[in-house]
Amino acid sequence: MNLDVLRCAEKSVLCWLATLGDDGFPNVSPKEIFCAADDRTLLVANIASPGTLKNILTNPSVCVSFIDVFAQKGFKVKGTASVVRAVDPGFVTDSTPLRVLAGERFPISSLFRIEVQSVETILAPSYRLFPDTQESTQIESAMQTYGVQPRHAKR
Repeated sequence: MNLDVLRCAEKSVLCWLATLGDDGFPNVSPKEIFCAADDRTLLVANIASPGTLKNILTNPSVCVSFIDVFAQKGFKVKGTASVVRAVDPGFVTDSTPLRVLAGERFPISSLFRIEVQSVETILAPSYRLFPDTQESTQIESAMQTYGVQPRHAKR
């Protein structure tokens, strides 16, 4: 993962973890506690995800997406997931940055460790249809749509 992907992941509030269910259908679940361990590995906290856990144990192929909803850009990361349980070697070390993010509020029962195989850019159609689209314009438009202001804006 390059620096742009790492930055996007760092400032994303949620990521979306897609797994394949035993019924053959995709299952997408929002995850709030996640981070990049390095440029080839994502870590996602398993706080209350029995379906995701079951799916990964059955089929470790996953896709993680994170998007800046205001810039309307993001990344789709495909990889192979493994489950790191609290009793496994490496759990304490790997879970440290996630426990910092989670605080005392959320117990982490295990981790989903995702070894990245490929990364693709996610772009709103405007970027592809109108090559002169500026990120600042997309952000301004999205903020109007959602009725929000930049954090640094004065009231």
